Amino acid sequence: MNFDLDKIMNLVASQLPSVLMAFLILIVGFWIISILSKYIKRAIAKAGIDATLAKFLSSVIVTALKIMLLLSVASKFGINTTSFVAILGALTVGIGMALNGSIGHLASGVMLMIFKPFKVGDLVEIGGGHQGTVEEITAFTSTLLTLDNKKIIIANSNVTDNTITNITGQEIVGVELTFGIGYNDSIDKARKIILEVGEGCPHILDDPAQKVFVAELADSSVNLATRPFCKSEHYWDVLFYMLEHVKKAFDAQGVSIPFPQMDIHQN
Repeated sequence: MNFDLDKIMNLVASQLPSVLMAFLILIVGFWIISILSKYIKRAIAKAGIDATLAKFLSSVIVTALKIMLLLSVASKFGINTTSFVAILGALTVGIGMALNGSIGHLASGVMLMIFKPFKVGDLVEIGGGHQGTVEEITAFTSTLLTLDNKKIIIANSNVTDNTITNITGQEIVGVELTFGIGYNDSIDKARKIILEVGEGCPHILDDPAQKVFVAELADSSVNLATRPFCKSEHYWDVLFYMLEHVKKAFDAQGVSIPFPQMDIHQN
C-alpha cells in the first residue's frame, strides 16, 4: 500500500485548525459549564428548593449543557448531528419504557420534595397501613422507622398514590382518644376523671383546653371522646399516659369499662 505523504500532510494541515478549534471549544465550554453549574446551584438554593431536589435539578441542567456542547463540537468536524439527536431521542424513549416504574418513583420523589407533605422526623401514616417516623427521603423511596424500631421502605409512587396523614408535622397536635363506660356509669363522673388525668399530664397544653364529649352510644358502652393538645414531639407520651392513667383512675373510682360479652342460655 502506497501512502502519499504530501496528501496526508495537506489533509492534516487543512483539518488542524478545525481540530484545534474543537478542542478549544471543549476546554472553554467545560470551563464555562463548571462556572454556570455553581450559579445554577446557588439560584436553585435561593429559590428555597429542597437540597436533594436542588442537586438533582442542577445535575440534569449541567448534563444537558454538556450534551449540547459535544454536539456543537461534533458539528465542527462536519458530522451530521441530526442523526445523533434522533438516536439519542430513540434511546431516551427506549430507556424510559424500560424504566417506567423507576421513572414513576423518581417523579413521585420530586413531587415529595417540592410539595413537602412531610419531612424527616415527622410521624406519618401512609395509606392507613404504614405508620412511623420519617427517617429518609430519597429520589426513589421513603423510609419510615416504626415505634418498635423496624424500617419500612416504601416506593415513592406508592406514597403519593395513597393518603398521607402527617401526625406530628405541626408544632401542636391533638391526640385523639376514646374511652368507653357502662350505661349504668355517670357520664359527668367519667368526664371529670378524664379531665383530671389530663391536668396531671405534664405534656398536655392548657390552650386549647381539653374537653370531653359523648361521641357514641354504642351497643355495650357510652363512648367519651377527648382530644388533648400537646407539642408534636410529645404525641406518644400523651397517648400512653392518658390510656394508662385513665384506666387506673376508672378502676380506683368504680367506673366500669365494658368489653364484649356473650350470654349463652341452655334450654
